[in-house]
Amino acid sequence: MPRPQRRPLGIAIRAMERHDADQVLAIYQHGLDTGNAGFETTAPTWQEFDAAKLDRHRFVATDPAAEPSGDVLGWIAAGHVSDRCCYAGVVEHSIYISPHARGQGIGAALLTVFIAATEADDIWTIQTGIFPENTPSLRLHTKAGFRTVGTRRRLGRLHGRWRDVVLLERRSPTVG
Repeated sequence: MPRPQRRPLGIAIRAMERHDADQVLAIYQHGLDTGNAGFETTAPTWQEFDAAKLDRHRFVATDPAAEPSGDVLGWIAAGHVSDRCCYAGVVEHSIYISPHARGQGIGAALLTVFIAATEADDIWTIQTGIFPENTPSLRLHTKAGFRTVGTRRRLGRLHGRWRDVVLLERRSPTVG
């Protein structure tokens, strides 16, 4: 797992810890409140989040001036796509940035550390689903080497409205 490090943007990326829970879930809720970050309307409890995400692939971006507790500026985490052994190297990730920290390169920094960590752990595919209206996230993922697999039309309903989801994946050039 990567050590905490300072990024050129003046942020630190480190492993997510239990004491980050309140800030992580608040950022999650802010994203959900936009209506363009996911089908959920309420962030999960920490216990639900903790059970769904892989321990080795959870990171937060923080303000190093505020460490050791630090303000969490964003987070990224992954879960398995399937329990079947043939999918052992495939994960699905989520990334959320605090509303006051968007547009500052934090998402790119988190993705860079996350990709390195997953490749070091023999993960060959990272996938994600993004609403087509979430253009900043689509741009971020494209710049990080994700490609669009396709659009899942009318995949689910949110607030009574059918929503499409763009499925993206990043295949590791070094694993698999």
